[in-house]
Amino acid sequence: MTGPLPAPGLTGLFIGTVPPGLYRLPPTETASRVISLAAEADWRMATVPLGGVTGKAGFLDRCATALDFPQWFGHNWDALADCLTDLSWWRDESKARGYLLLVEGWDAFREAAPKDARTAEAVLGDAVDYWADGESPLAVLLG
Repeated sequence: MTGPLPAPGLTGLFIGTVPPGLYRLPPTETASRVISLAAEADWRMATVPLGGVTGKAGFLDRCATALDFPQWFGHNWDALADCLTDLSWWRDESKARGYLLLVEGWDAFREAAPKDARTAEAVLGDAVDYWADGESPLAVLLG
């Protein structure tokens, strides 16, 4: 489901020559460069740090905190899917050209909780697919 970010990489993602998707962050890229490029391209972005997370509850908590989920977030996979396919809670008055989640520490999380990582990846992929044809797509980078 998750693949490498195709050429021309981040720049292509932000200008639309690379389709939005669920991609691995190239090892040559840094979080600070992703943040900078997203800002320059008028993409709204959040970083989800997974350091020390070893299961579903921690993953959902980190998502809720990093994305500042609304009070109605139910801390389960369905609620995560609902939040990621709504995004009204994340939008502000200005229109973003796209939305990006940078999930840091993915490999360690996947190693610690493979079943939860597969479920999380499926939920993230479904959300990306949901927004793919919209004016403001969602992309996810797993780093």
